[in-house]
Amino acid sequence: MYPELMVIPMREELTKAGIAEARTAADVDAALAEPGTTMVVVNSICGCAAGKMRPGVRMALQGNVKPDHAISVFAGQDREATEKARGYFGGHPPTSPAIAILRDGQLIYLMQRSAIESSTAPAIAAELNRAFEAYCAKANV
Repeated sequence: MYPELMVIPMREELTKAGIAEARTAADVDAALAEPGTTMVVVNSICGCAAGKMRPGVRMALQGNVKPDHAISVFAGQDREATEKARGYFGGHPPTSPAIAILRDGQLIYLMQRSAIESSTAPAIAAELNRAFEAYCAKANV
């Protein structure tokens, strides 16, 4: 684990964008019990999280369609919360960073580290906006 002082700016990069932190397993369970869609961001101290994932997530949240809820867990820092979140990812191998979308607690989309590290922040934002449109758009009634 890194000193908390060192990761505060990495946490704030997402919380300032409106993403709630889930620091315990109970926080994760409570967030994923909420009805609707929830984006779960597995934050990390690595370079691809700093230069690609966090900026891409922030850009994506500027769009018109967004998940109903958004939380982050910090891999290597909030281990219990991270393990709990990954438990919802349907047996996919754990990676950091990662971005998931769940509907009513069920995984419907997952962007793993391999896709993040081979991409750019704008491309990640575009892919997330596509996923938001596909999975989070409200039906016209």
